[in-house]
Amino acid sequence: MTETATEAAIPDFPAPRSKERPFEPPPGLLEVAQDGKEIRRVRIWDGTTPWLITSHAAQRKLLTDPRLSAGIWKPGYPHTTEAMKAHANEMQPSINNTDGTEHARWRRMLTSSFTRHRMEKLRPEIQKITDDLIDKMLAGPKPVDLNEALSLPLPSLMICALLGVPYEDHDFFQEHAGVVNAVNKTPEEAAATNATLRKYIAELIEKKMDEPDEDVLSDLGARVKEGVLSMEEAAPLGFILLVAGHDTSANMITLGTALLLQHPDKLAQLRENSEDPKFVVNAVEELLRYLTLPHLLARRAVAEDFEFGGESVKAGEGIIASLPAANWDPEAFPQPGVLDLTRPAAHHHAFGWGAHQCVGQQLARIEMHVVFGTLFRRIPTLALAADVKDLKFKEDSQAYGIYELPVTW
Repeated sequence: MTETATEAAIPDFPAPRSKERPFEPPPGLLEVAQDGKEIRRVRIWDGTTPWLITSHAAQRKLLTDPRLSAGIWKPGYPHTTEAMKAHANEMQPSINNTDGTEHARWRRMLTSSFTRHRMEKLRPEIQKITDDLIDKMLAGPKPVDLNEALSLPLPSLMICALLGVPYEDHDFFQEHAGVVNAVNKTPEEAAATNATLRKYIAELIEKKMDEPDEDVLSDLGARVKEGVLSMEEAAPLGFILLVAGHDTSANMITLGTALLLQHPDKLAQLRENSEDPKFVVNAVEELLRYLTLPHLLARRAVAEDFEFGGESVKAGEGIIASLPAANWDPEAFPQPGVLDLTRPAAHHHAFGWGAHQCVGQQLARIEMHVVFGTLFRRIPTLALAADVKDLKFKEDSQAYGIYELPVTW
């Protein structure tokens, strides 16, 4: 703590969302971000006071700085939850918690599976699934929960096909993914669900080793056979891809739809330009910026002393880079509170920044291009079937979203 920072002056992180403006970052976060500092202290759930960086420019500097580590077992790492902290030392090194050459090794294993070219080849299948799900919506009763009808099935089907996971298991892994992302889970709940999902993935990889197919789990199984990976390394990697590969995209489809339904002029603009791929691509980037689903990330441990923004940052301390704050930084995005679907917003941090950017971001983007370019064109009278104030937003999850979105037409 600096000499000028008193206990009373240190704000809590995360700050609560506004019930009147649930699609915006917390007002307290935006207020802190306007203090003129590049870096300042915040207090998190366990009483520790890591550093917070909010500006777009500062995050671009520090999230590429080798003096910061993603190692969740490192001293000072600002854990998101009690459960995460309790089990940090038991976690296997993987793509999400390693640095430098070790992280590059993990990332190389997945690069060929998630290239832009390979993801683009999936676009026709994503379009077909989207149309089929909308057909089913239109043929069924209304209102309907968009999560159940479209938002969850689409990315779940795609990640299952990509990984080689049976889609008939979707209820099982979606339920466990909810526990993984819950902020209020107990250490015991976290341990149980992590063990269950890893066992499930390990068993699938073992089957793929005997009967390989063209999917990511088969690729991991081949590496286990070659001795490049152990099963203890391969299973957590598959687990991370399965959870992240469907949950965040599902939340983004639901939250983005709800936001657009609150802005009928923007929705009409998107519908009118739904056949223009460039407009839809740009609109999706603006929605990603505005909403920033990973609202509690990114987090790092300080591995080496350095000076930043007039402060002495010490090894063994923690740093939180608030991605929503960077995406609402007026220096990077003028009038950030205005939803502008024509804004050049592709430099946002909704997928993180630096070496740890989301490896599956191209798949997520294409899913959203298809959904937001199709849904309002196919159902031009789509409307909320509940008042926004009655919706339950996922403040208690590491990926922001809405638990249920009743819609009608």
